[in-house]
Amino acid sequence: MLKSRLLELLRIEYPILQGGMAWVATAELAAAVSNAGGLGLIGAGHMPPEPLRAEIRKAKELTAKPFGVNIMLMSPFVREVMQVMLDEKIPVITTGAGNPAEYIAALKENGTRVIPVVASVALARRLERTGVDAVIAEGMESGGHVGEVTTMTLVPQVADAVKLPVIAAGGIADARGVVAAFALGAAGVQIGTRFVASQECTAHHDYKEVVVKAKERSTVITGLAGGHPVRVLDNKLAKEFAALDRRGAPPEEFDRLGAGTLKAAAVDGDIENGSVMIGQIAGMITEIKPAAAIIAEIIGDIPRVLAGLERR
Repeated sequence: MLKSRLLELLRIEYPILQGGMAWVATAELAAAVSNAGGLGLIGAGHMPPEPLRAEIRKAKELTAKPFGVNIMLMSPFVREVMQVMLDEKIPVITTGAGNPAEYIAALKENGTRVIPVVASVALARRLERTGVDAVIAEGMESGGHVGEVTTMTLVPQVADAVKLPVIAAGGIADARGVVAAFALGAAGVQIGTRFVASQECTAHHDYKEVVVKAKERSTVITGLAGGHPVRVLDNKLAKEFAALDRRGAPPEEFDRLGAGTLKAAAVDGDIENGSVMIGQIAGMITEIKPAAAIIAEIIGDIPRVLAGLERR
């Protein structure tokens, strides 16, 4: 097994975090990943504080192991959500879409590890100075909100720039991806799309089937002109977003078109008019399995991958 300082930091068995995907990463999935030795995450998205508290308490009933919450800092409920983190003594939070600096002191005093997602070296350096515990370097291969740099180029540059543990994300679904991430300087990986196609994931069956049927070119990046690029399945909605991009529509038009579309896809199963946020790695996924089987397969295959490197 690859050695990692994340194991002690997060009190987990394997250096695998499950992506905190809004409307997809529920208590059921988070608990299943944590029970299997990784770190499961509940995706808070724009969830109000009390429904999120209920989801956290459900996860506590399903696992005695550490799990975390992913918080979107642009959520209108972010201050109330941070209070829930303190009340519930969440051991780990990951953050996106902003800078968590103003909350770090209170969270760390409460025993919470704070791990932001970064898409650039500059942001990683800035966040290191605020006292975060690690960073997730997420490449543009990932599903959902993305930056402009690939995982292959971002991870080693971030690893060279900071002293913190770096978690690689974007384009990782098997042991080869994990070994590659460690070779690039990562201390762990975050995996999202692969866990969408898990039995414990509560996303609509049609959403999961899209992942299984996807190819390497089934996704596109939308919202470039609106300033919020997002990688999604190339469906009817994506083509409508592309039309807005081509004419340089203002951000409010993107917001109106996107309102409610992630829930429509993940919960209601509308895979044409909904926002199906999956990564390019979906082309490697061919079946739906229990989360524990996914982790066992990844971890179990690492020795074979390492041995194969010696023969090349």
